[in-house]
Amino acid sequence: MTSGLRIKQRAIGARASIERFGHVRIVSETGGTLELSASASLPGFDPLDLLFSSLAGCLGVSTRIAASRLGLVDRFETATVRVTGEKNAEEPFRILRINVEIAIEGDLVEGEKRQIAALAEEICTVSNTLKSLPDISVKLA
Repeated sequence: MTSGLRIKQRAIGARASIERFGHVRIVSETGGTLELSASASLPGFDPLDLLFSSLAGCLGVSTRIAASRLGLVDRFETATVRVTGEKNAEEPFRILRINVEIAIEGDLVEGEKRQIAALAEEICTVSNTLKSLPDISVKLA
């Protein structure tokens, strides 16, 4: 039995390029562009910022979707998602822990906010992916 919910499909993926000097340029499959900071001392996004931003953005969108599914969207005003992490100090470098804080504003009681946050986490493709550790296949083009 189908729920009648239609999921829109879109191209996913990105291409990064870097020259001998300069920033990393990222182009998404849908044509979005951005540059990464090439130095930890310079402002701008680096790859870890993008990882955390992806999770924050996905959870942000998912909170609004969750509020709607729970019939609470009329009392939902804003959600702010802050994502930080703890990085291993030695090789192999990786994130040991990801910390997420979701602040939900609106005419909602604490229990409703908890329901929204929990459902948002279930809905979010990025959080689901990070929890399941997908296989990564790297090959020379």
